[in-house]
Amino acid sequence: MSTTSYTIEELASILKVSKLTVYDLIKKGTLPAYRVGRQMRVDEEDLTDYKNQTKNVVTSQKQEKKQKTRPVVISGQDVSLDLLSKSLEGELSQTPLRLYNGSLNSLIDLYHGKCDIVSLHLYDGESDTYNLPYVKRLLVSDAYVVIHLVKRTAGLYVQKGNPHNIQCFKDIAEKDIKMVNRERGAGARVLLDEKLKQLGLSASHISGYHNIVTTHLAAASAVSSGKADVGIGIENVARMSDVEFIPLIEEQYDLVLLKQERTEEIIASIKKILSSESFQQQLLSLNGYKTDQTGEVLYESIL
Repeated sequence: MSTTSYTIEELASILKVSKLTVYDLIKKGTLPAYRVGRQMRVDEEDLTDYKNQTKNVVTSQKQEKKQKTRPVVISGQDVSLDLLSKSLEGELSQTPLRLYNGSLNSLIDLYHGKCDIVSLHLYDGESDTYNLPYVKRLLVSDAYVVIHLVKRTAGLYVQKGNPHNIQCFKDIAEKDIKMVNRERGAGARVLLDEKLKQLGLSASHISGYHNIVTTHLAAASAVSSGKADVGIGIENVARMSDVEFIPLIEEQYDLVLLKQERTEEIIASIKKILSSESFQQQLLSLNGYKTDQTGEVLYESIL
């Protein structure tokens, strides 16, 4: 089978460079060549390989540059992240981009490199702990750090006077109770699903399980307006809404960041901000949050 080959002059014309540049590529071993008499020749397939390798290098460099220059992205729904974003703006001299995704979806986005800082409140029923079981399962091939932000109370929103006498997760399964649920990936949805699993219940036992809203405030509003009898959320939102709150569990709300060259300054800035008394006072002013462990590194992986 014959293979097309090119002389130095032909290569210079094809690549639109000088003959000296072609000779230099051959000398460095970047472009494989061989002699036919006094002439140097390069096979067409070797020229194609060279072009493809060059394209890959350029693409990689562009992606790396894009990764380094894109804004810092914070993903999560809690108002404490808005305070953190504002503080980071002063530390990093840039305005972070805020995404308001649920905990599990934020963690998946971190895995795919779409954001830099994610907040989690993911309950694991098997270990009766928060966040680390999910992080360890997903970020198996990455170095990362988990930093505690706040503790907050999660529970049930019920109508004023609690007419259905709802006191626990099991009560949601009663036939005359209609709930409002959160979207897939939200920490409140994960908490509900884990608690139902512990009780041996499924979605089919819950009226309104597929009645979805995307924020704690929307869940509280649905209960307040009578569209639902119960919803799941956090305490400080209940204080802003016309509902009663049944506290059931203390949530651990943590931050997760990948340990990369890009995030070294971000991690250092977050540790500085969270350890400051002024920032912790801002958190306490929101009501419903505990800051006794704020800024503590809970886990740090090493690859």
